[in-house]
Amino acid sequence: MIDPRPLVDIATAIGREAGALVQRMRASAVISFDTKSTATDVVTEADRASEQLVRTRLSELRPGEPVLGEEEGGTVVEGLTWVVDPIDGTVNYLYGIPWYSVSIAAQLDGESIAGAVVEPATGRVWTAARGHGAFLDGVPLRVSATTDLSLSLLGYGFAYRPERRQRQAETWAAMATRVRDMRRAGAASLDLCAVAAGRLDAYAEHALGRWDWAAGGLIAAEAGAVVRLPGSSPELGEDVTFAATPGIADALYGALAESGFGEV
Repeated sequence: MIDPRPLVDIATAIGREAGALVQRMRASAVISFDTKSTATDVVTEADRASEQLVRTRLSELRPGEPVLGEEEGGTVVEGLTWVVDPIDGTVNYLYGIPWYSVSIAAQLDGESIAGAVVEPATGRVWTAARGHGAFLDGVPLRVSATTDLSLSLLGYGFAYRPERRQRQAETWAAMATRVRDMRRAGAASLDLCAVAAGRLDAYAEHALGRWDWAAGGLIAAEAGAVVRLPGSSPELGEDVTFAATPGIADALYGALAESGFGEV
């Protein structure tokens, strides 16, 4: 058996270093940037530099272990794979909104066992090791005790394709009357961490990459959230990521299905 705690230490150390690089590069990185799947899906030089730094450090500290990254690709294999989002929330980064992260996770046979989500703008670090709990700067995390869906705060996100965004907007409009309020923050890893800390009662989004949820999903689960990853929730869509405090998880899942969330 692999002890995941040393892997958390590695993810944290490398994530801090990549976060510092991202901060240093911001002034120049936002001047020239490219797009990927759509004109709204941006990538900066800092995304690429951050991922390269993470790959280099992992090759030094964990030689021979494969890496899957948002910018340079890769595959998840049997055994240990590192999953990296060099900047989660690149649009926020581009606009100077301090809600973005460097996310690094270790997955064993495709399942996360260790992860760190570093906030470059604040220096905060969210961590988890499977079976050992979740933490924010060393302080244990626990999801909220909410049991009433109508009094819950829900986080959500949008896909990049305009036609899918339109359908998602209709679903979120239908949900707006069934919860206390809703938040669209723009960084999936940190939204999942917010569920872990009880800052959100739940979060759901389609079309995330593995790098978006690999660390944050583990952190939410280790803090007590009900977490459903892509491929496990056909009623909500094969590519949905869902995390909720247990007291509202079933009610929210049903409400989303009734609102057409699985059809977007």
